Amino acid sequence: MLDPIAKLYCGTSGFAYESWRPDFYPEKLPAGKFLSYYSSRLNAVEVNYTYRRIASANVFEKWIASTPEGFLFLPKAHMKITHSLKLEGAEEFTHIFLDSLTPLQHAGRLGPILFQLPPTLKAEPDRLAKFVSILPRSIKTAFEFRNASWFNDEIYEILRPANVGLCLAENETLETPYVLTADFVYLRLRKPEYTESELSSLAYRVQQYQGNGYPTFAIFKHEETPAGALNAEQLLQSVPPEEQIA
Repeated sequence: MLDPIAKLYCGTSGFAYESWRPDFYPEKLPAGKFLSYYSSRLNAVEVNYTYRRIASANVFEKWIASTPEGFLFLPKAHMKITHSLKLEGAEEFTHIFLDSLTPLQHAGRLGPILFQLPPTLKAEPDRLAKFVSILPRSIKTAFEFRNASWFNDEIYEILRPANVGLCLAENETLETPYVLTADFVYLRLRKPEYTESELSSLAYRVQQYQGNGYPTFAIFKHEETPAGALNAEQLLQSVPPEEQIA
């Protein structure tokens, strides 16, 4: 069901970057306070941590305690699922991975889980359909395809019945078609920089999604500079306050 007041969640891929001082993080802010400060300015973060390891409940509980109600974590699926097994024979490990996210889900802090496939993996509809069938409907999931062979109606029709999002990723080499397959929108904004004109166009696009009832998750690329975090903050502020009500 689409949200009549669709919320916008903005953030970056990760948050623990010393190089964001002093333009985003205050110069003397301890690294242990980064997440708390980050969550005072942005309301979501994509979790790179989960790509390489199964996080303990203690890690998530600490993150939950450091952030306000309404702040969401968007875990990146473990590389064993997407890059080693490439979705095939991945049921057992996928359940282990999803179970590890239980603290976030129980706290109401779990955003969409991103399954990012390797660029070398070409479209295999049957493999995707089998994998999607094991994903629980109680969580939001999205797929980022990095090979253009996946961008076709057969793939979209596998995602739609399961309410699995097509991650709308844009970068210098490959841009995902603007096709919606779920009741939310996941944007990965990967260009090295965004002009004011591009940010304004993006804000207009996001407001169109929201006007049609789609909660939107907009994640900027992290860089050595805090440009992505500042762009995320600007985009978040571009949405009328009444649309920021959960």
